[in-house]
Amino acid sequence: MGTLLKLVAMVTNKQFLTTSGSLLLYVGTITAWIAIYTGDLADGKVSRSVCDPTVLKSHENMAFYLTYIFTAASFLDIAILSEKINRFRRIGRTIVVILMLIGSVLLTYMGDLGASLVYQQAAGVSVPSEDCKEFE
Repeated sequence: MGTLLKLVAMVTNKQFLTTSGSLLLYVGTITAWIAIYTGDLADGKVSRSVCDPTVLKSHENMAFYLTYIFTAASFLDIAILSEKINRFRRIGRTIVVILMLIGSVLLTYMGDLGASLVYQQAAGVSVPSEDCKEFE
């Protein structure tokens, strides 16, 4: 949602959309770091129960990539708001939106991997066969 607001704000030049998008970016970045922390706490238990550990590793890698991207976008956005890079304000805003778009794509893919873990890999709902034949 923050990505969409920032994108629309670039086109319409509405300050309240920029502010709302920034707020959502900051909250999302903080909660992404919390999600990484809680994911690390659950890693030991989940890794013993999944049939295909490559899905879990891909999910974890995507989480780190998107969190780094959103963190970079947050720092750049804060620098723009604090007028540290006043001469490059337009380029900076464009880079922030591009980073947010890339992060949103990674978030979608990571969510798909997470759903696979929960609903197919025995990390939550489904319990596969004893020998995990369906994942070969």
